[in-house]
Amino acid sequence: MSRLANTPLSVLDLAPIRDRGSVGDSFHESVALARLTERLGFTRYWLAEHHSIEGIASAATAVLIGHIAGATERIRVGSGGIMLPNHPPLVVAEQFGTLETLYPGRIDLGLGRAPGSDGATMAAMRRNPQAGVDDFPERLAELQGFLGDEQPGQRVRAVPGQSTNVPIWLLGSSGYSAQLAARLGLPFAFAAQFAPGYLHEALRLYRDNFRPSATLDKPHAMVGLPVIAAENDELAEYLASTARQKFLNLIRGTRLRSQPPVERLDWTPLEQAQVGQFLGAAIIGGPQTVREGLEAFLDQTGADELMINTDTYSAEDRLRSYEIVAEQWRS
Repeated sequence: MSRLANTPLSVLDLAPIRDRGSVGDSFHESVALARLTERLGFTRYWLAEHHSIEGIASAATAVLIGHIAGATERIRVGSGGIMLPNHPPLVVAEQFGTLETLYPGRIDLGLGRAPGSDGATMAAMRRNPQAGVDDFPERLAELQGFLGDEQPGQRVRAVPGQSTNVPIWLLGSSGYSAQLAARLGLPFAFAAQFAPGYLHEALRLYRDNFRPSATLDKPHAMVGLPVIAAENDELAEYLASTARQKFLNLIRGTRLRSQPPVERLDWTPLEQAQVGQFLGAAIIGGPQTVREGLEAFLDQTGADELMINTDTYSAEDRLRSYEIVAEQWRS
């Protein structure tokens, strides 16, 4: 049996908002995708925290996780991730303790170290734009204390949250979180969906430095990557222009909603190269191309799990892409 057939697949949803769609449309489409991928056998459905970005609707991440969990029955639902520097650990523990109580055994808490916002947005969240992230290990330990069993003399409890032991994952796009996850014996997820350049080094650091813990006895590395599958290679490349436009607009400092696909992009060679750096891990094509690409990616990385992000303009094309991936996965 192929490596792909033995590898769990999961979903990363950025809750995209189309240029002529609404936030409500985005939420409706996320529910439809979660229900489909649950039927197809995907393991997890994660949503990411972003603020003040015109084309992404998952700012209230914990609320949306609850909405998706309530609309599904078995798939694990979680964050990919919550940016811990933006929140008091007690509040995160209470939110995810509530989710775990409502949907037992189905909630994941993926944590990011970067604030992920510009200075004005950070200030609007009452976070000092000059504040660093050096205290991330301490904040993480505090959060673990609120989710774990109550300790003697503990003065503050997360209610709900205490003793729920919601599974914590560390997310990253560099070596820092890889090494911290290794030291703490936690599962690690690498964000190759937008930062593939450091992927192999981060995985090496995680595996080489891993220390067994009560959580894991061996490393577990999940890799996020962009996948756009269609009926043939030409159609998939056309659909992928939506994702390429998104990163092109990011490079240009223009944050727009998801744009319809185009036959040709108007970009400079430098911009094309920069977009290519963001999407360097992308697998784009028809069924056979996608199958071969996923198999090769697994051979190169040894990933224990893949988390697929499919960014197309049409909700129908996004659903079909996951169907094609599942057909190749189970064939």
